[in-house]
Amino acid sequence: MEGIMALMIPIIALSIPIVAIWTKHQQKIAEMQISKTAEHTAEKAAQYASKMQALEDRVRVLERIVTDGGYDVATQIEALRDTRRVDEAGAGVPLGLHSKERV
Repeated sequence: MEGIMALMIPIIALSIPIVAIWTKHQQKIAEMQISKTAEHTAEKAAQYASKMQALEDRVRVLERIVTDGGYDVATQIEALRDTRRVDEAGAGVPLGLHSKERV
């Protein structure tokens, strides 16, 4: 019995610091994971805040357009369609890209 006790005392004496070191290591890993998660969450929150601000600005502009009494939406839409037709038709200056110069 004394032989077993004599063997157990050094084993226990060596295992206590090992367990303490392992516990500290696990605690540091947990703290690093929490820190990383917090940074990621803060970054996402900032991105969502900027997107939200952009959407709020767009809604403000749309509200201003809709509530403006002198704004004629149909006329503006037709004006945009007319400019598209001009763009599609071209500038009116032939570039001659289809025919090549003979040398």
